[in-house]
Amino acid sequence: MVLNRVRAVFFDLDNTLIDTAGASRKGMLEVIKLLQSKYHYKEEAETICDKVQVKLSKECFHPSSTCITDLRTLHWEEAIQETKGGAANRKLAEECYFLWKSTRLQHMILAEDVKAMLTELRKEVRLLLLTNGDRQTQREKIEACACQSYFDAIVVGGEQKEEKPAPSIFYHGCDLLGVQPGDCVMVGDTLETDIQGGLNAGLKATVWINKNGIMPLKSSPMPHYIVSSVLELPALLQSIDCTVSMSA
Repeated sequence: MVLNRVRAVFFDLDNTLIDTAGASRKGMLEVIKLLQSKYHYKEEAETICDKVQVKLSKECFHPSSTCITDLRTLHWEEAIQETKGGAANRKLAEECYFLWKSTRLQHMILAEDVKAMLTELRKEVRLLLLTNGDRQTQREKIEACACQSYFDAIVVGGEQKEEKPAPSIFYHGCDLLGVQPGDCVMVGDTLETDIQGGLNAGLKATVWINKNGIMPLKSSPMPHYIVSSVLELPALLQSIDCTVSMSA
């Protein structure tokens, strides 16, 4: 009898199952085209998009005080004003934001090989989608990539009291799937949330998706396993189960 096999896998969404960064870049390219062709912002277009990218990376969002649409429109408004000077241009900021957002969502696709992997995995284990972020933003992405049917449950950080890396959101996922933390594997691309969270919650294993082969800082949380693609997961899970059965 095999003891303590993996019974559930928790997946991050952004840049783990879908290429959010790539989709965002495509959105920025569309805005650059718009600004250059319609508004003749020849050199300024790229500067504006670069500034917005920095604002997005430092974004602190509190749903109680504002909505994500207003906040992100403001990023564009500020970036345009910082680059061009003059009065704030809310109308142009909205045009840029909605073009970026709609293009980004169009490119948030669950690849066929990822769909096939999830379908096969779900025959053996329970699957949870566990994503941080604003409720509206994450639900729009989930809808856009049509991934709901591949999971037994979906948990969005912005709908919970705490997000990854807090243990509580992992325990909530365990409750939804009817499993113990020691039965579960967390798979994600972010050391500070996905991996640290899995370690905090005492999951069986954490798997870091390191697409770019970067060296983590010595102070970073240490994942149990590192892979370059989420598609390496099925083979890795088999080896985890084999190790467990041998030690049992």
